[in-house]
Amino acid sequence: MSSDLLGGSAAEKSYDASSIEVLDDMEHVRLRPGMYIGGKDERALHHMVAEIIDNSMDEAVAGHATWIEVELHDNGHVTVRDNGRGIPTDPHPKDPSKSALEIIFCTLNAGGKFSGDSYETSGGLHGVGSSVVNALSDHLRVEVARNKELFMMEFKRGVPQAPLEKIGAAPNRRGTSVTFHPDADIFGALKLKPSKLFKMARSKAYLFSGVEIRWKTGIDDGSTPTDATFKFPGGLSDYLTETLGESSVYAEKPFAGLVDFKEKFNAPGKVEWAINWTPSRDGFIQSYCNTVPTPEGGTHESGFWAAILKGIKAYGELVNNRKAGQITRDDLITGGCALVSCFIREPEFVGQTKDRLATVDAQRMVENAVRDHFDNWLAADTKSAGAILDFLVLRAEERLRRRQEKETARKSATKRLRLPGKLTDCSSQNREGTELFIVEGDSAGGSAKMARDRKTQALLPLRGKILNVLGAASSKLTTNNEINDLSQAMGVGLGTKFNIDDLRYDKIIIMTDADVDGAHIAALLMTFFFTQMRPLIDAGHLYLACPPLYRLTQGAKRVYCVDDAEKNAMLEKGLGGKGKIDVSRFKGLGEMDAKDLKETTMNPETRTLIRVTIDEDLPGETGDLVERLMGKKPEKRFEYISENARFVEELDV
Repeated sequence: MSSDLLGGSAAEKSYDASSIEVLDDMEHVRLRPGMYIGGKDERALHHMVAEIIDNSMDEAVAGHATWIEVELHDNGHVTVRDNGRGIPTDPHPKDPSKSALEIIFCTLNAGGKFSGDSYETSGGLHGVGSSVVNALSDHLRVEVARNKELFMMEFKRGVPQAPLEKIGAAPNRRGTSVTFHPDADIFGALKLKPSKLFKMARSKAYLFSGVEIRWKTGIDDGSTPTDATFKFPGGLSDYLTETLGESSVYAEKPFAGLVDFKEKFNAPGKVEWAINWTPSRDGFIQSYCNTVPTPEGGTHESGFWAAILKGIKAYGELVNNRKAGQITRDDLITGGCALVSCFIREPEFVGQTKDRLATVDAQRMVENAVRDHFDNWLAADTKSAGAILDFLVLRAEERLRRRQEKETARKSATKRLRLPGKLTDCSSQNREGTELFIVEGDSAGGSAKMARDRKTQALLPLRGKILNVLGAASSKLTTNNEINDLSQAMGVGLGTKFNIDDLRYDKIIIMTDADVDGAHIAALLMTFFFTQMRPLIDAGHLYLACPPLYRLTQGAKRVYCVDDAEKNAMLEKGLGGKGKIDVSRFKGLGEMDAKDLKETTMNPETRTLIRVTIDEDLPGETGDLVERLMGKKPEKRFEYISENARFVEELDV
């Protein structure tokens, strides 16, 4: 076969050493920002500010800074100042031609938080925060007041514009000031929002009562103060009281406390918490580790809830309330409003964005620290303890009543379907803990059947792509087989007939192939749920599965990668096994055997799920965007693609 028939000459298709690109740290961050801050969206944009604030917070928690100032300028720049020790400016021992400051801002995996000698606990761990912010900024300026001298250095897109410069004396000043402007080449037209930064600054002050946070902005958005100072001696207790406002609560004062791990476990760190229960609103928990928010929870949250659950059950036994044994963690969370903040040495997070804490010891230490105090608090405040116990028992009884009703509902819904090759139901009669996987095609369903947990996991295969509910006439919804099967399997109606109490499963999980077609099917399903079952999303029941695209094998070592970027990073890093690394690409879920699918996508212990949420600050904009991308007007989609095409990274083929 000629080379022309293969698509070009041999010279054009040559693959040799010259084909291998080596990117420096700053180039790699700009090429793959998602690996470091989670993407190019608004959340990632504001995460840049959090990275710099966290560095100053680490100085404060370590006892070297008493105030931090956050200022958003009217030109889009943001400045974070502190009165800490100041970033070291002397030459670095491993590269005397560069200052330590330049190393910190231009080199990944460089920082003062690896050994634990400089910071007992810190939010920065990987040594990438400052350098990533620098790489993704079109301008960054650092000023350091140290040893009564003032130094300055400027960068553009991670590149130093001149060596570190001593610009004068600073006899009455100390600390670090970082001013940067996010690069429009990365973030497009997105702008830092005063309301989000104001909330971020205020929460940091609650998390460490010893620091004063000063807020300034030159942008008046009509709702955010332009100048404010935060200092809360009561810490999380003050935070919770302010958050609940005038809501009626079951305890006059929240159960709150702080335990130093050194005194109890002879280990560095501490945990602080505050919790109260209210009938006036849904419960929530906000957790933090080393002042870094952990929105996906983790081991510290697990330890906290374990302590509260064991404590309330023990109190129920003490007062001879036999129904207290029925209380579960879900009952605690209903109406339970909690804040948990722990400080530990060398915490392990899931991902650079630190959304979930994975440190095993944190669960044990938090549980033991909170449990003793909770037992004493319940015994000392019997009025509050009795009110909380009665509320939780009522919640448990209501949950059990609904479970009994669901036993009949589940059986009748399955009978109505009469689709033995479609819905493969789970055996559990209780909605709590059950999952419905919406899978792409019968072949994927076959692997999933063998990989699932028969007790809690149900499967519903869909044939082809579901109807685009925004691009179709409303009359087609009621006659579409796939939509009817889906709504019947879930036990709910569409639109105004949707009732969240009728939902037969705790989690609805969209599980499609890790390719373009799979993404399109997932988008169509999310559009369906957004328009026809919006409360499902608001209540946190809708998820996306994250099947891998690659499996890397080296000897006995096996690693899964969700995309090309992660695959390339793992190939560069190595697996730690012996021999050649074998790369397998999954063309679809149907190609994965049950073992692969279970380990990566279906087992709650090892999988990753993405909860589908709606930005509470932008609910209207979310609806407009869905209509624009999925609606009946193709010119709107073309307009959006034209506006955003320049932000699309070059795809690896």
